Amino acid sequence: MYLARVIGTIWATRKYETLKGYKMQFIQPLNSELKTNGEPFVAIDTVGAGPGEVVYYVTASEAVIPLDVDFAPVDASIVGIVDSIHLETN
Repeated sequence: MYLARVIGTIWATRKYETLKGYKMQFIQPLNSELKTNGEPFVAIDTVGAGPGEVVYYVTASEAVIPLDVDFAPVDASIVGIVDSIHLETN
């Protein structure tokens, strides 16, 4: 799983059949210090996240697991909203 911040919502009135009912969010990947880490991309939102929230997401074939369909053309899915992060330092 990876961290990201939701930076926007994608609106699409026409979608692949298995994606109907799912919201798409534009997310910015983050590192453990919540700093930008890579380019933003689109992810399917399975938890009701909103802009500004820190979320965790999965990619690749695991991205389909949280959906209630057997197959969908999805590269990334948001699977949780982060409440807090505590890092141990040396």
